Amino acid sequence: MRAIIMQEYIEFFKAHSMLSLAWVGLFVVLVASIIKSSMSKIKSISHQELTIMVNRQDAKVVDVRSNDEFRKGHIVDAINVTLADIKNNQISALEKFKASPIILVCNAGMTSSQAAQLLSQQGFENLYNLKGGMGEWQAANMPVSKSKR
Repeated sequence: MRAIIMQEYIEFFKAHSMLSLAWVGLFVVLVASIIKSSMSKIKSISHQELTIMVNRQDAKVVDVRSNDEFRKGHIVDAINVTLADIKNNQISALEKFKASPIILVCNAGMTSSQAAQLLSQQGFENLYNLKGGMGEWQAANMPVSKSKR
């Protein structure tokens, strides 16, 4: 029975080589992505974990979105340091928090992940990324503060 099934797989792979190669490629990319994220210094956390870290470990929330987006709504007590500022090494507002846990936030979690990688290269060690960013934060009905300026 197993020999018949294996023979059918082999025939399928021969008949659909491009499709088979595409699936193998996607599988390799998926495995590599999982391995990379598990070995990364930057951990992704949920909005519940963010709240616990802020309350128990005095974690600092750094919002890397633009100033306009920040003013429209941000996590309470968050510091606004844009990705451009981090790229240009204009992070004096963060230097005093180098030993504290820092949680980076953007709209969806992608830009903040990039910012975390840059900060890691600049010597920051205790970095976290908010999964889903502000979109997920607001979808969970978590508190948002708006700047008056």
